[in-house]
Amino acid sequence: MTSPLSDQTPRSEPGTGLRADAERNRCRILAAARRLFATEGLGVSMASVAREAGVGKATLGRRFASREELVNAVFADRMDAYVDAVAEALADPDPWRGFTGYLNAVCAMQAADRGFADVLTMTFPAAKALEARRVEAYDRLLELIARAKNTGHLRVDFTHQDVVILLIANAGVVTATGDAAPDTWRRLVGHMIRSYATPGAPIPPLPEAPAPTALYRAMVRLSQTDPGTAQDEGPGS
Repeated sequence: MTSPLSDQTPRSEPGTGLRADAERNRCRILAAARRLFATEGLGVSMASVAREAGVGKATLGRRFASREELVNAVFADRMDAYVDAVAEALADPDPWRGFTGYLNAVCAMQAADRGFADVLTMTFPAAKALEARRVEAYDRLLELIARAKNTGHLRVDFTHQDVVILLIANAGVVTATGDAAPDTWRRLVGHMIRSYATPGAPIPPLPEAPAPTALYRAMVRLSQTDPGTAQDEGPGS
């Protein structure tokens, strides 16, 4: 009997480009990669993805010859959503409101998927489709920034690099707080929007700060996952 995880595959199904079991394996790989990327980021190994999917490394290699190919397949729809977020912001008749709404939307995407947080702050030259959509989003972002500045509400010294800095900072907050204080990123974005605004600009209400107990749990969680953090030495130290 052939094992369900075997690399041996039956005959092709009529009208399909992939054999039925090969297509099932591809779906399992993508689902596994999404789960691992979302919870652990893009640092997970291809071997871990194969194990999570319940397939052999050879099977994974046939479906996705490189990490870039896998990342491209996993995050294509999310990158589409990212492009759509910029387009929606540009469609807002109030460019400043569109700009602040865009910042909240893209940071929410980061908070929902740690892997996508990595994708937004990294480049994958071999993942051509993903990078093409990133370039499209970048061009639209430049237009959004210019329009927001024309309202007089966005500081003239704001640059597109500041968006990247925000995404890097937000990724760090999302990683550090995790489930302990999951909405902390909203507070960060609120403060950053205030720093980008000119005096007198309409500013969205500042989200509430995380509860002290939630923030403490996040700090404890971070210290437990940081290998460079010193351990308690106990009484008398």
